[in-house]
Amino acid sequence: MSVYSMTGFASAVASAPDHVGENTDDDGASSASRRHASGAVGAELRSVNSRFLDLSFKLADEFRALEPALRDLLTASFKRGKIELRMQPQRAADAGWPQPQPEQLHTLARLEGTVQNWLPKAGPLSVNEVLNWCRAAAPSVKLEEAALEAARQAIVALAEAREREGARLVGILKDKLLALKALAEQAQPLVPQAVQRQQERFVQKYQEALQAVGGNVTPEVAQERALQEAAAYALRIDVDEELQRLKAHLDEIGRLLKKGGEVGKRLDFLIQELHREANTLGAKAAALELTQISVDMKVLIEQMREQVQNLE
Repeated sequence: MSVYSMTGFASAVASAPDHVGENTDDDGASSASRRHASGAVGAELRSVNSRFLDLSFKLADEFRALEPALRDLLTASFKRGKIELRMQPQRAADAGWPQPQPEQLHTLARLEGTVQNWLPKAGPLSVNEVLNWCRAAAPSVKLEEAALEAARQAIVALAEAREREGARLVGILKDKLLALKALAEQAQPLVPQAVQRQQERFVQKYQEALQAVGGNVTPEVAQERALQEAAAYALRIDVDEELQRLKAHLDEIGRLLKKGGEVGKRLDFLIQELHREANTLGAKAAALELTQISVDMKVLIEQMREQVQNLE
């Protein structure tokens, strides 16, 4: 199953079905049919990340009544993201001018002749009057179905765009996972080494203290005390549990990325857990190398957080 991003853009244009009309001859009888020019609707969808599904609509006035149907289409396709739908009718450069048909002009000429026979002083029709009459006689184009079809096409295109972006983000996250696992492997042997070094320091200090007090404490007692201090120190700096939990979280993130679907919220929680373990690792760090590993981990985890917040 794919992983989807919440960011994307898509647009689509759909045309209304051609309207079929009928010619009318001089006697008012219907004759051969003709098609009137159809209208078109353009739809744009913009999507960014959001905790929930947040829909907004910027529609032309003739499409306001479609908002409930458009909302149903969007909620059926997306679960998270701030999505804005813009919709406008598409108008050609000559859309405001009617296209007079021969039968219309023939009818106008016949009517004009009839009027002038009865009213000889009546003036001839102007071009503007003819065009206005043709515009009034033209059937209105219904764009509702075209608007819904444009929305459906844009939704499909947006889902594809979000899928492509999601695949890119998954690739980035997998690279970060590999880097974090490599850092965890580097940190694993550093703790025993730090304990060994600190144990040697404790023994040396107790030997120095023994010499300073003039031998009132036997070397065996001093060494035993030093080993006790080293053991307590080892417990304080032991990060094996943190490293094991961190590896478990990394494995779970890898599993979710492979499974796909709506994983954004789950991944966001795991990123918080990773950050907590990396902070603990830094707090317990007994060596400069461990401190640097903790810092590198937190940088990678923060980069992962930025990407995960874009996933659905």
